Amino acid sequence: MADTGLPARRSAVYLLDQILGEGRLMSELLTAGTLDKLEPEDRARAARLAQDTLRGLERADRILQKHLSKYPPLTVRNALRVGAVELCTGTAAHGVVNAMVELVSRHKHYSHLKGLTNAVLRKVAADGPAAWDALRAPRLPKWLRGPLVEAWGADAMARMEIAHFAGAPLDLTAKSDASAIAALTGGTVLPTGSVRVENAGQVSAMPGFSDGTWWVQDAAAALPVRILAPQPGETVLDLCAAPGGKTMQLAAAGARVTAVDDSSVRMGRVAENLARTGLKAEVLVQDARATSGTFDAVLLDAPCSATGTIRRHPDLPHAKDGSEFGDLIAMQSELIDHAWDRVKPGGRLVFCTCSLLPDEGEVQVDEALERHEDMRTDADALGVPGVDPAWRTSEGGLRLRPDYWSDLGGLDGFYIAVLRKAG
Repeated sequence: MADTGLPARRSAVYLLDQILGEGRLMSELLTAGTLDKLEPEDRARAARLAQDTLRGLERADRILQKHLSKYPPLTVRNALRVGAVELCTGTAAHGVVNAMVELVSRHKHYSHLKGLTNAVLRKVAADGPAAWDALRAPRLPKWLRGPLVEAWGADAMARMEIAHFAGAPLDLTAKSDASAIAALTGGTVLPTGSVRVENAGQVSAMPGFSDGTWWVQDAAAALPVRILAPQPGETVLDLCAAPGGKTMQLAAAGARVTAVDDSSVRMGRVAENLARTGLKAEVLVQDARATSGTFDAVLLDAPCSATGTIRRHPDLPHAKDGSEFGDLIAMQSELIDHAWDRVKPGGRLVFCTCSLLPDEGEVQVDEALERHEDMRTDADALGVPGVDPAWRTSEGGLRLRPDYWSDLGGLDGFYIAVLRKAG
Protein backbone atom coordinates (compact mmCIF):
# COMPACT_ATOMS: atom_id res chain seq x y z
CA MET A 1 0.00 0.00 0.00
CA ALA A 2 1.33 3.43 -0.91
CA ASP A 3 2.38 5.80 1.84
CA THR A 4 -0.53 8.17 2.47
CA GLY A 5 1.41 10.44 4.81
CA LEU A 6 -1.34 9.72 7.33
CA PRO A 7 0.75 10.00 10.54
CA ALA A 8 2.00 13.49 9.62
CA ARG A 9 -1.40 14.67 8.39
CA ARG A 10 -3.22 13.30 11.43
CA SER A 11 -0.71 15.01 13.71
CA ALA A 12 -1.06 18.28 11.81
CA VAL A 13 -4.83 18.16 12.33
CA TYR A 14 -4.31 17.45 16.03
CA LEU A 15 -1.98 20.45 16.32
CA LEU A 16 -4.63 22.64 14.70
CA ASP A 17 -7.31 21.27 17.04
CA GLN A 18 -5.19 22.25 20.03
CA ILE A 19 -4.19 25.68 18.70
CA LEU A 20 -7.54 26.76 17.29
CA GLY A 21 -9.76 24.91 19.76
CA GLU A 22 -7.79 25.07 23.02
CA GLY A 23 -5.63 28.17 22.54
CA ARG A 24 -2.36 26.28 22.98
CA LEU A 25 0.88 27.45 21.34
CA MET A 26 2.72 25.14 18.97
CA SER A 27 5.95 25.60 20.91
CA GLU A 28 4.15 24.41 24.04
CA LEU A 29 2.78 21.37 22.20
CA LEU A 30 6.15 20.43 20.73
CA THR A 31 7.92 20.85 24.07
CA ALA A 32 5.31 18.55 25.62
CA GLY A 33 6.31 15.84 23.14
CA THR A 34 3.18 15.89 20.95
CA LEU A 35 5.11 14.75 17.88
CA ASP A 36 7.81 12.68 19.58
CA LYS A 37 6.40 9.32 18.49
CA LEU A 38 6.68 10.26 14.81
CA GLU A 39 9.69 9.56 12.63
CA PRO A 40 11.84 12.70 12.15
CA GLU A 41 10.60 13.26 8.60
CA ASP A 42 6.96 12.93 9.66
CA ARG A 43 7.58 15.20 12.63
CA ALA A 44 8.92 17.94 10.36
CA ARG A 45 6.11 17.40 7.85
CA ALA A 46 3.38 17.60 10.50
CA ALA A 47 4.72 20.87 11.87
CA ARG A 48 5.11 22.31 8.37
CA LEU A 49 1.56 21.31 7.36
CA ALA A 50 0.12 22.90 10.50
CA GLN A 51 2.11 26.09 10.00
CA ASP A 52 1.23 26.34 6.30
CA THR A 53 -2.44 25.87 7.16
CA LEU A 54 -2.34 28.57 9.84
CA ARG A 55 -0.67 30.98 7.44
CA GLY A 56 -3.27 30.28 4.77
CA LEU A 57 -6.24 29.86 7.10
CA GLU A 58 -8.28 32.75 5.72
CA ARG A 59 -7.78 31.60 2.14
CA ALA A 60 -8.59 27.98 2.98
CA ASP A 61 -11.80 28.99 4.76
CA ARG A 62 -12.92 31.20 1.88
CA ILE A 63 -12.42 28.37 -0.59
CA LEU A 64 -14.09 25.76 1.62
CA GLN A 65 -17.14 27.85 2.46
CA LYS A 66 -18.28 27.72 -1.16
CA HIS A 67 -18.73 23.95 -0.76
CA LEU A 68 -20.17 23.80 2.76
CA SER A 69 -23.72 24.64 3.83
CA LYS A 70 -22.55 24.64 7.46
CA TYR A 71 -19.25 24.12 9.19
CA PRO A 72 -18.49 20.56 10.35
CA PRO A 73 -16.94 19.81 13.78
CA LEU A 74 -13.53 21.39 14.33
CA THR A 75 -11.47 18.25 13.71
CA VAL A 76 -13.14 17.60 10.35
CA ARG A 77 -12.93 21.28 9.48
CA ASN A 78 -9.21 21.24 10.24
CA ALA A 79 -8.75 18.13 8.08
CA LEU A 80 -10.50 19.99 5.25
CA ARG A 81 -8.30 23.02 5.86
CA VAL A 82 -5.08 21.01 5.69
CA GLY A 83 -6.34 19.28 2.56
CA ALA A 84 -7.36 22.55 0.94
CA VAL A 85 -3.98 24.15 1.60
CA GLU A 86 -2.16 21.14 0.16
CA LEU A 87 -4.40 20.97 -2.89
CA CYS A 88 -4.15 24.69 -3.59
CA THR A 89 -0.38 24.82 -3.26
CA GLY A 90 0.55 21.95 -5.55
CA THR A 91 0.25 18.60 -3.76
CA ALA A 92 -1.20 15.84 -5.96
CA ALA A 93 -4.98 15.71 -5.54
CA HIS A 94 -5.29 11.92 -5.44
CA GLY A 95 -2.99 11.50 -2.45
CA VAL A 96 -4.45 14.41 -0.48
CA VAL A 97 -8.10 13.43 -0.93
CA ASN A 98 -7.51 9.76 -0.14
CA ALA A 99 -5.45 10.58 2.95
CA MET A 100 -7.99 12.99 4.38
CA VAL A 101 -10.92 10.67 3.71
CA GLU A 102 -9.04 7.87 5.48
CA LEU A 103 -8.17 10.18 8.37
CA VAL A 104 -11.83 11.15 8.90
CA SER A 105 -13.08 7.60 8.39
CA ARG A 106 -10.86 6.39 11.25
CA HIS A 107 -12.22 8.97 13.70
CA LYS A 108 -14.46 7.33 16.29
CA HIS A 109 -16.93 10.21 16.33
CA TYR A 110 -16.82 11.62 12.81
CA SER A 111 -16.37 8.65 10.48
CA HIS A 112 -19.84 9.33 9.02
CA LEU A 113 -18.40 12.56 7.53
CA LYS A 114 -15.93 10.79 5.24
CA GLY A 115 -18.32 11.24 2.29
CA LEU A 116 -18.51 14.98 2.93
CA THR A 117 -14.73 15.13 3.16
CA ASN A 118 -14.34 13.31 -0.15
CA ALA A 119 -16.91 15.46 -1.97
CA VAL A 120 -15.62 18.80 -0.69
CA LEU A 121 -11.95 18.12 -1.33
CA ARG A 122 -12.62 16.84 -4.86
CA LYS A 123 -14.37 20.13 -5.60
CA VAL A 124 -11.47 22.05 -4.07
CA ALA A 125 -9.04 20.05 -6.21
CA ALA A 126 -10.93 21.19 -9.30
CA ASP A 127 -11.34 24.91 -8.64
CA GLY A 128 -9.23 25.69 -5.58
CA PRO A 129 -5.77 26.39 -7.04
CA ALA A 130 -6.98 29.18 -9.36
CA ALA A 131 -9.11 30.71 -6.62
CA TRP A 132 -6.23 30.53 -4.10
CA ASP A 133 -3.92 32.75 -6.11
CA ALA A 134 -6.64 35.38 -6.59
CA LEU A 135 -7.25 35.88 -2.85
CA ARG A 136 -5.56 38.55 -0.73
CA ALA A 137 -2.82 37.74 1.74
CA PRO A 138 -4.56 36.51 4.91
CA ARG A 139 -5.20 39.19 7.52
CA LEU A 140 -4.44 39.02 11.21
CA PRO A 141 -7.37 38.58 13.59
CA LYS A 142 -9.12 41.89 14.38
CA TRP A 143 -7.98 41.94 18.03
CA LEU A 144 -4.37 42.28 16.88
CA ARG A 145 -4.75 43.91 13.48
CA GLY A 146 -6.52 46.95 14.91
CA PRO A 147 -3.72 48.06 17.28
CA LEU A 148 -1.05 47.40 14.63
CA VAL A 149 -2.89 49.43 11.99
CA GLU A 150 -3.17 52.23 14.54
CA ALA A 151 0.58 52.03 15.21
CA TRP A 152 1.94 51.64 11.68
CA GLY A 153 -0.87 52.42 9.23
CA ALA A 154 -2.95 50.27 6.90
CA ASP A 155 -0.40 50.15 4.06
CA ALA A 156 2.41 48.96 6.34
CA MET A 157 0.06 46.42 7.91
CA ALA A 158 -0.79 45.01 4.49
CA ARG A 159 2.92 44.66 3.70
CA MET A 160 3.52 42.91 7.02
CA GLU A 161 0.70 40.48 6.33
CA ILE A 162 2.29 39.63 2.99
CA ALA A 163 5.53 38.91 4.88
CA HIS A 164 3.67 36.76 7.42
CA PHE A 165 2.04 34.75 4.65
CA ALA A 166 5.38 34.17 2.93
CA GLY A 167 6.86 32.64 6.06
CA ALA A 168 10.52 32.80 6.99
CA PRO A 169 13.73 31.25 5.67
CA LEU A 170 16.24 29.79 8.10
CA ASP A 171 18.77 32.22 9.57
CA LEU A 172 22.00 31.12 11.21
CA THR A 173 24.53 32.88 13.41
CA ALA A 174 28.10 31.75 12.78
CA LYS A 175 30.37 31.08 15.74
CA SER A 176 33.17 32.88 13.95
CA ASP A 177 33.21 33.04 10.11
CA ALA A 178 29.87 33.82 8.44
CA SER A 179 31.26 33.47 4.92
CA ALA A 180 32.55 29.99 5.68
CA ILE A 181 29.18 28.96 7.12
CA ALA A 182 27.38 30.34 4.07
CA ALA A 183 29.62 28.28 1.81
CA LEU A 184 29.14 25.19 3.99
CA THR A 185 25.33 25.41 4.12
CA GLY A 186 24.58 26.89 0.70
CA GLY A 187 23.36 30.09 2.30
CA THR A 188 24.05 33.79 1.76
CA VAL A 189 25.48 36.35 4.15
CA LEU A 190 22.97 39.06 5.00
CA PRO A 191 24.00 42.73 5.39
CA THR A 192 24.01 42.39 9.19
CA GLY A 193 26.22 39.28 9.17
CA SER A 194 23.67 36.51 9.64
CA VAL A 195 23.56 33.60 7.19
CA ARG A 196 20.25 32.95 5.41
CA VAL A 197 19.44 29.49 4.04
CA GLU A 198 16.43 28.85 1.78
CA ASN A 199 14.63 25.48 1.87
CA ALA A 200 16.94 24.24 4.59
CA GLY A 201 15.27 20.95 5.54
CA GLN A 202 16.05 19.18 8.81
CA VAL A 203 18.31 21.47 10.84
CA SER A 204 20.16 18.78 12.77
CA ALA A 205 21.18 17.12 9.49
CA MET A 206 22.75 20.28 8.05
CA PRO A 207 26.54 20.46 7.73
CA GLY A 208 28.17 22.15 10.69
CA PHE A 209 25.33 21.56 13.15
CA SER A 210 26.95 18.72 15.08
CA ASP A 211 30.28 20.54 14.98
CA GLY A 212 28.70 23.54 16.71
CA THR A 213 29.92 26.06 14.14
CA TRP A 214 26.54 27.83 13.98
CA TRP A 215 23.14 28.04 15.62
CA VAL A 216 19.67 28.98 14.43
CA GLN A 217 18.76 32.61 15.12
CA ASP A 218 16.65 35.05 13.10
CA ALA A 219 18.65 37.96 11.71
CA ALA A 220 16.63 40.42 13.80
CA ALA A 221 17.21 38.43 17.00
CA ALA A 222 20.96 38.52 16.34
CA LEU A 223 21.08 42.32 16.22
CA PRO A 224 20.79 43.15 19.96
CA VAL A 225 24.15 41.52 20.71
CA ARG A 226 25.77 43.05 17.64
CA ILE A 227 24.54 46.43 18.89
CA LEU A 228 25.65 45.75 22.48
CA ALA A 229 29.13 45.03 21.01
CA PRO A 230 30.52 42.92 23.88
CA GLN A 231 34.26 43.12 24.41
CA PRO A 232 36.55 40.25 25.50
CA GLY A 233 36.57 39.97 29.28
CA GLU A 234 33.53 42.16 29.86
CA THR A 235 30.98 40.91 32.35
CA VAL A 236 27.55 40.63 30.74
CA LEU A 237 24.27 39.59 32.33
CA ASP A 238 21.85 37.98 29.87
CA LEU A 239 18.37 38.18 31.41
CA CYS A 240 15.51 36.01 30.11
CA ALA A 241 18.20 34.19 28.18
CA ALA A 242 16.46 31.09 26.80
CA PRO A 243 16.66 29.68 24.17
CA GLY A 244 20.24 30.95 24.25
CA GLY A 245 21.15 32.41 20.88
CA LYS A 246 22.23 35.70 22.42
CA THR A 247 24.09 33.91 25.22
CA MET A 248 26.17 32.09 22.61
CA GLN A 249 26.82 35.32 20.70
CA LEU A 250 28.07 36.98 23.87
CA ALA A 251 30.27 34.01 24.78
CA ALA A 252 31.67 33.78 21.24
CA ALA A 253 32.74 37.43 21.52
CA GLY A 254 34.78 36.57 24.61
CA ALA A 255 32.50 38.10 27.24
CA ARG A 256 32.09 36.55 30.69
CA VAL A 257 28.41 35.72 30.53
CA THR A 258 25.86 35.02 33.23
CA ALA A 259 22.67 33.70 31.59
CA VAL A 260 19.45 33.76 33.62
CA ASP A 261 15.99 32.36 32.89
CA ASP A 262 13.26 30.90 35.09
CA SER A 263 12.52 27.87 32.88
CA SER A 264 14.57 24.80 33.75
CA VAL A 265 13.48 23.06 30.54
CA ARG A 266 14.47 25.95 28.30
CA MET A 267 17.73 26.50 30.18
CA GLY A 268 18.48 22.83 29.66
CA ARG A 269 18.42 23.59 25.95
CA VAL A 270 20.76 26.54 26.52
CA ALA A 271 23.22 24.26 28.30
CA GLU A 272 22.97 21.70 25.47
CA ASN A 273 23.64 24.36 22.84
CA LEU A 274 26.59 25.76 24.77
CA ALA A 275 28.05 22.26 24.96
CA ARG A 276 27.44 21.66 21.24
CA THR A 277 29.17 24.90 20.29
CA GLY A 278 31.98 24.59 22.83
CA LEU A 279 31.09 27.95 24.40
CA LYS A 280 30.99 28.77 28.11
CA ALA A 281 28.58 30.75 30.25
CA GLU A 282 27.29 30.60 33.80
CA VAL A 283 23.72 29.31 33.55
CA LEU A 284 21.26 30.16 36.36
CA VAL A 285 17.66 28.98 36.59
CA GLN A 286 15.86 31.71 38.51
CA ASP A 287 13.53 34.67 38.14
CA ALA A 288 15.37 37.46 36.33
CA ARG A 289 14.20 39.87 39.05
CA ALA A 290 16.12 37.88 41.67
CA THR A 291 19.58 38.46 40.19
CA SER A 292 22.18 40.43 42.11
CA GLY A 293 25.52 42.08 41.50
CA THR A 294 26.60 44.58 38.86
CA PHE A 295 27.90 44.07 35.34
CA ASP A 296 29.61 45.99 32.56
CA ALA A 297 26.55 45.36 30.39
CA VAL A 298 23.11 43.82 30.71
CA LEU A 299 21.04 42.37 27.88
CA LEU A 300 17.31 42.19 28.60
CA ASP A 301 15.25 40.38 25.96
CA ALA A 302 12.05 40.82 27.91
CA PRO A 303 9.02 38.50 27.80
CA CYS A 304 6.55 40.03 25.38
CA SER A 305 3.65 39.39 23.02
CA ALA A 306 6.05 37.92 20.41
CA THR A 307 3.95 39.63 17.73
CA GLY A 308 7.12 40.27 15.73
CA THR A 309 7.64 36.53 15.14
CA ILE A 310 4.35 35.69 13.41
CA ARG A 311 6.01 34.91 10.07
CA ARG A 312 7.80 32.04 11.89
CA HIS A 313 5.07 31.30 14.44
CA PRO A 314 1.72 31.66 12.66
CA ASP A 315 -0.07 30.04 15.61
CA LEU A 316 0.43 33.11 17.83
CA PRO A 317 -2.49 35.27 16.63
CA HIS A 318 -4.82 32.26 16.77
CA ALA A 319 -3.77 30.89 20.16
CA LYS A 320 -3.73 34.27 21.91
CA ASP A 321 -6.33 37.00 22.32
CA GLY A 322 -4.26 39.84 23.82
CA SER A 323 -5.67 39.44 27.32
CA GLU A 324 -2.23 38.85 28.82
CA PHE A 325 -0.54 41.86 27.20
CA GLY A 326 -1.22 44.25 30.10
CA ASP A 327 0.57 41.96 32.55
CA LEU A 328 3.49 41.54 30.14
CA ILE A 329 3.88 45.30 29.74
CA ALA A 330 3.91 45.78 33.51
CA MET A 331 6.52 43.02 33.87
CA GLN A 332 8.71 44.66 31.22
CA SER A 333 8.79 47.91 33.19
CA GLU A 334 9.71 46.03 36.36
CA LEU A 335 12.45 44.11 34.54
CA ILE A 336 13.93 47.29 33.07
CA ASP A 337 14.17 48.84 36.52
CA HIS A 338 15.77 45.70 37.98
CA ALA A 339 18.19 45.39 35.06
CA TRP A 340 19.17 49.02 35.45
CA ASP A 341 20.25 48.32 39.04
CA ARG A 342 22.55 45.60 37.70
CA VAL A 343 24.42 48.00 35.35
CA LYS A 344 27.68 49.48 36.62
CA PRO A 345 28.16 53.26 36.40
CA GLY A 346 29.23 54.01 32.84
CA GLY A 347 27.81 50.68 31.65
CA ARG A 348 24.97 49.91 29.28
CA LEU A 349 21.68 48.07 29.10
CA VAL A 350 20.32 46.74 25.83
CA PHE A 351 16.54 46.36 26.09
CA CYS A 352 14.73 44.48 23.36
CA THR A 353 11.45 42.73 22.62
CA CYS A 354 10.29 40.68 19.63
CA SER A 355 7.10 42.74 19.50
CA LEU A 356 5.41 45.00 16.97
CA LEU A 357 3.48 46.88 19.67
CA PRO A 358 4.96 50.29 20.62
CA ASP A 359 3.78 49.75 24.21
CA GLU A 360 6.39 46.98 24.41
CA GLY A 361 9.16 49.04 22.83
CA GLU A 362 9.19 52.76 22.17
CA VAL A 363 6.77 53.56 25.00
CA GLN A 364 8.68 51.42 27.50
CA VAL A 365 11.89 53.32 26.82
CA ASP A 366 10.18 56.73 26.93
CA GLU A 367 8.78 55.86 30.36
CA ALA A 368 12.08 54.38 31.61
CA LEU A 369 13.89 57.59 30.70
CA GLU A 370 11.40 59.51 32.84
CA ARG A 371 11.96 57.16 35.80
CA HIS A 372 15.77 57.19 35.74
CA GLU A 373 17.68 60.47 35.71
CA ASP A 374 20.99 58.70 35.07
CA MET A 375 19.69 56.96 31.90
CA ARG A 376 20.09 58.09 28.30
CA THR A 377 19.66 56.41 24.94
CA ASP A 378 22.76 55.82 22.83
CA ALA A 379 21.57 56.12 19.24
CA ASP A 380 25.14 56.04 17.92
CA ALA A 381 25.46 52.42 19.09
CA LEU A 382 22.74 51.45 16.62
CA GLY A 383 24.98 52.18 13.63
CA VAL A 384 26.09 48.60 12.98
CA PRO A 385 26.56 47.24 9.43
CA GLY A 386 23.34 46.50 7.59
CA VAL A 387 21.05 48.59 9.81
CA ASP A 388 19.13 51.21 7.85
CA PRO A 389 19.21 54.62 9.61
CA ALA A 390 15.54 54.99 8.64
CA TRP A 391 14.73 52.25 11.17
CA ARG A 392 15.72 54.51 14.08
CA THR A 393 12.98 55.92 16.28
CA SER A 394 12.45 59.34 17.85
CA GLU A 395 13.37 58.30 21.41
CA GLY A 396 16.65 56.78 20.21
CA GLY A 397 15.79 53.13 19.62
CA LEU A 398 15.56 50.83 16.61
CA ARG A 399 12.33 49.48 15.12
CA LEU A 400 12.41 46.40 12.89
CA ARG A 401 9.34 45.11 11.02
CA PRO A 402 8.57 41.98 8.97
CA ASP A 403 8.06 44.05 5.81
CA TYR A 404 11.62 45.37 5.93
CA TRP A 405 14.13 43.57 3.67
CA SER A 406 11.26 42.28 1.55
CA ASP A 407 13.67 41.62 -1.31
CA LEU A 408 15.83 39.48 0.99
CA GLY A 409 13.05 37.46 2.64
CA GLY A 410 12.15 39.77 5.52
CA LEU A 411 13.08 39.63 9.19
CA ASP A 412 11.27 39.43 12.50
CA GLY A 413 9.68 42.44 14.13
CA PHE A 414 11.89 43.71 16.95
CA TYR A 415 12.51 46.74 19.10
CA ILE A 416 16.04 47.46 20.39
CA ALA A 417 17.42 50.31 22.49
CA VAL A 418 20.81 50.93 24.10
CA LEU A 419 20.54 52.68 27.47
CA ARG A 420 23.70 54.23 28.94
CA LYS A 421 24.22 54.84 32.66
CA ALA A 422 26.00 57.97 33.79
CA GLY A 423 29.52 57.30 35.08
